[in-house]
Amino acid sequence: MNWTLMGLNKIKKDFLIWEKSVIHRVLVCAGTGCLVNGSMKVYEEFLKIVEESGLNVIVELKGEEEGIWVSKSGCQGFCQIGPLVTIMPEKILYTKVKPTDVRDIVETTLKKGELLHRLLYIEPNMQKICKTAEDIPFYQRQSRFVLNKCGAIDPEDIKEYIAHNGYLGALKACTEMNPEEICKTITASGLRGRGGGGFPTGKKWDMARMQLNEKKYVICNGDEGDPGAFMDMGVMEGNPHSIIEGMIIASRAIGADEGYVYVRAEYPLAVKRMKKAIEDAYKLGLLGRKIFGSDHTFNLQVMEGAGAFVCGEETALIASIEGKRGMPSPKPPFPAQSGLWGKPTVINNVETLSTVPLIITEGVERFRSMGTENSPGTKTFAITGHVLNTGLIEMPLGVTLREIVYGVAGGITNDNGQVMPDGFKAAQIGGPSGGCLTIEHFDLPIDFDSLKKVGAMVGSGGLVIMNKNTCMVSVARFFMQFTQSESCGKCVPCREGTKQMLSLLDDIIEGNADEKTLEILEDLARAVQIGSLCGLGKTAPNPVLSTLKYFRNEYEAHVKNKYCPAGKCKALIKFTIDEILCKGCGVCVNKCPSGAITGEKKKAHKIDPYLCIKCGACVEHCKFKAIKGDMP
Repeated sequence: MNWTLMGLNKIKKDFLIWEKSVIHRVLVCAGTGCLVNGSMKVYEEFLKIVEESGLNVIVELKGEEEGIWVSKSGCQGFCQIGPLVTIMPEKILYTKVKPTDVRDIVETTLKKGELLHRLLYIEPNMQKICKTAEDIPFYQRQSRFVLNKCGAIDPEDIKEYIAHNGYLGALKACTEMNPEEICKTITASGLRGRGGGGFPTGKKWDMARMQLNEKKYVICNGDEGDPGAFMDMGVMEGNPHSIIEGMIIASRAIGADEGYVYVRAEYPLAVKRMKKAIEDAYKLGLLGRKIFGSDHTFNLQVMEGAGAFVCGEETALIASIEGKRGMPSPKPPFPAQSGLWGKPTVINNVETLSTVPLIITEGVERFRSMGTENSPGTKTFAITGHVLNTGLIEMPLGVTLREIVYGVAGGITNDNGQVMPDGFKAAQIGGPSGGCLTIEHFDLPIDFDSLKKVGAMVGSGGLVIMNKNTCMVSVARFFMQFTQSESCGKCVPCREGTKQMLSLLDDIIEGNADEKTLEILEDLARAVQIGSLCGLGKTAPNPVLSTLKYFRNEYEAHVKNKYCPAGKCKALIKFTIDEILCKGCGVCVNKCPSGAITGEKKKAHKIDPYLCIKCGACVEHCKFKAIKGDMP
């Protein structure tokens, strides 16, 4: 034990000494969002330009060496202003960096120590120029606990993770704590599963620990499939060793000797970095036989999933690993009793496992100092939609929607991205399995219990914000179409019920529904909720039921008046021409693809509603604004 602790401390000490010899560190965000916007080209340009400038380029920190250390990081969170480049030790944050900006950064900042103002972030609401991430409200208002190292370290460098106290939690768990003590610590922390239902993690572990079986498994659920959600992806790409360390601790707690990291194949970068992290951990003896010189053995591998949303459900995920079709099984028995190949299995999601090492090293009190009594700690959210600032954020549980929308996200925007005062309409939280929050929930604490009371759930952390121009019937249809297509088809209520619910929503949007349709839709939703086998089917009706509850007037407008209050449902739009404004120029006649517009030159034209296909080409090309998309 002492030799192992000394080994970790030596790696840490050496790394920090080497780091001090570096003149500047250039940290290029290499999370998926920035990579899509060309951050690898920025990274490669830095290597080239720094060398051309006569400065020593350091690609990998191996010893004391003066120069410019150019490295990659995971997602830094503020995706919409990427590619992001951080210059250390000054902490300067440059935004929307292009390869053509690199030479100026090298000459101005790295050589002269001066700021390149055009690349600094300007806070729109206050017109404040922000030099560092700490100056930006998007970061200032967060509590980055799990995400603390994401974006700050090289995810492919195990030594840098160790230099930031990495694997000390696993060392303590394997050499100083027995399985029962670990379970009691996690139970005392109040940690609840961050993947959906919020089940107490310590209770799940203890159930598996007490099973009398020599073979047990630990599985990390990285099958993140909610539309707009990328929390787990951000952690896997930005700090993969935290997941491995959490799994080592979990394996020690329940007595497992084997584990799987289940990642959807649509996350190629996460797969790549998880595999490298596991390989590097094996090389240092942090995985395998007799970890840290203890009697504990733990082997780990990555399993790529085919991208089925249902495989986020525990039993369907287990079936997938076993080589079967990903379909859920009835519970009990629970996986902690009989899981992978019939053996006791603990399944936790990425964020849950990344939180575990921090609880072991920083203590229960530190963790419980954040969040609420029954929902302690923090939660990551992928915030998207009609807000000024989108990206990956982390907030203490118990935070209000108001704080997220106006504090971190910078306020509501219209469809053109401009700030829209008092424009909030709704927020879909928890993805397709979640529910809708309205203005009346603006000050409701976002935690497991409070959301459950209003028919919503934290879920994995997807948070879609919508403005007043959003049609809530269309939103419900979007999520219903997703869950219907992702249904595994095993049980009739889910397979047929979601299909019929989608058909009813289509009737409403297309103007073919009557008042009876809403009754049928609501009754069917309740039946699917009660009768479905797994969590996908049981929660699939949530978006429909919550929008029916809070926006029933919109449904009724569609059904009774054949009218979409948001003006988004194409079939319900009626185009008309203002006879006073129309000059009879004939442009609309030429642009109409269906021949629905007729009229003589220099006289007001007319639109035949039976021929009109609602394409909007006439509105787009009318110079006199004479054509309106009016509602009946």
